[in-house]
Amino acid sequence: MFSRGTAKFFKSAVGSASKRFSTESNAKASASNLLFKASVATAVGSGISLWYLNKNTAHADMQADGLHPPHYNFPHTTLLGTFDHASIRRGFQVFKEVCAACHSLDHVHWRNLIDVAFTEDEVKELAAEYEYEDGPNDQGEMFMRPGKPSDPFPKPYPNEEAARAANAGAFPPDLSLITKARHGGADYVYSLITGYCDPPAGVEIREGLNYNPYFPGGAIAMAQNIFDGVVEYEDGTPATASQIAKDVTTFLGWASEPELDDRKKLGVKAVLLFSTLTALSLWIKRNRFSSLKNRKIVFNPPSNWNTPTKK
Repeated sequence: MFSRGTAKFFKSAVGSASKRFSTESNAKASASNLLFKASVATAVGSGISLWYLNKNTAHADMQADGLHPPHYNFPHTTLLGTFDHASIRRGFQVFKEVCAACHSLDHVHWRNLIDVAFTEDEVKELAAEYEYEDGPNDQGEMFMRPGKPSDPFPKPYPNEEAARAANAGAFPPDLSLITKARHGGADYVYSLITGYCDPPAGVEIREGLNYNPYFPGGAIAMAQNIFDGVVEYEDGTPATASQIAKDVTTFLGWASEPELDDRKKLGVKAVLLFSTLTALSLWIKRNRFSSLKNRKIVFNPPSNWNTPTKK
């Protein structure tokens, strides 16, 4: 009787312990699931908030930071889009006839235009229009020679001091990486070129400056120089102000990322290659290793396992 009661006692104790352990395990699992869901919700909410703040055009101080530029559908800014090379050619013409009077392209050489917007012969002719200092010669003197495709684009000023002296103290920035160096990229450059307007009521611009809401502070030393018909395109494209701004922005985007087209082509090839390899590896794992992963190894001891061996 005593042994039967003891067995019932231990049985009930074990049952209650297992229930308590199961309850604690379920509670821990529920807490872990709740924590995981909260983490995912926080991450998703943070991502949505950052996306909204990046897309929102409102700023705390637009006058000091500059108006946020709207988004324009430049072909090269899309995921798989490439440069409009006809636009690059027209944009180079705009830069040469309008922008090159003040701005430089220190990191771009004439040879970079070959097979992008011009042929090799055309690039040689363009480079030969300018003279570059070279030397020394056999007499130890420097001399001037026509430009070659290996030469960089000519600078409008010999140094920064000369540039500031010619522009009332303002230094025209180099445009080689302008679309990468400014927040908004191509959208900012296009908006800045086309965004000149009269200052609003209550805003005073000192003499020698111009009002542009997209420029930080609103007062910019560069005057508006893009108008309808300021250039005459050789291919007959109507030279409206918006078309000119689009073409020169495309050219400056190419100058900032001349390898963009090749990088996107290589990226597409890499995605296709790795997608194929991933699908192939999944198929091999499922069809070739399923027998190895699902097999059961059974140990069958010999019948004389416990029989002592004879010495």
